[in-house]
Amino acid sequence: MKPVVLLIGKLPHVIGNVAEQLDHLPIQWLGAHDQPEVVRQLETEPRIECVIMGAGLDDQTRGDLIGIIAALRPDVCIHLKDRASGPEGLVPFVEQVVQMRVLPQLQRAAAAV
Repeated sequence: MKPVVLLIGKLPHVIGNVAEQLDHLPIQWLGAHDQPEVVRQLETEPRIECVIMGAGLDDQTRGDLIGIIAALRPDVCIHLKDRASGPEGLVPFVEQVVQMRVLPQLQRAAAAV
């Protein structure tokens, strides 16, 4: 079963584009672009391994979402993309997080079986 990663971004099509560009990775991608959608995803998908948040959201929204995620799912790591790398930095950032944090956990779990 593929690990699940929740991508949070300002625009729904951006999240879809990231998932399309990274479809070679063994990940099930979920997307959310507002607070109600983030809550729904967290409450309905227990297999979320981590949350990756883009830089397009304002600081207040990002802070609010971090608080909500931490309260609903204290077991989930939250990764925030920097603003300096711009929109073109999102795909490399997501890929790096998945390669460094999510896939090694999957490999360790497979080795333990």
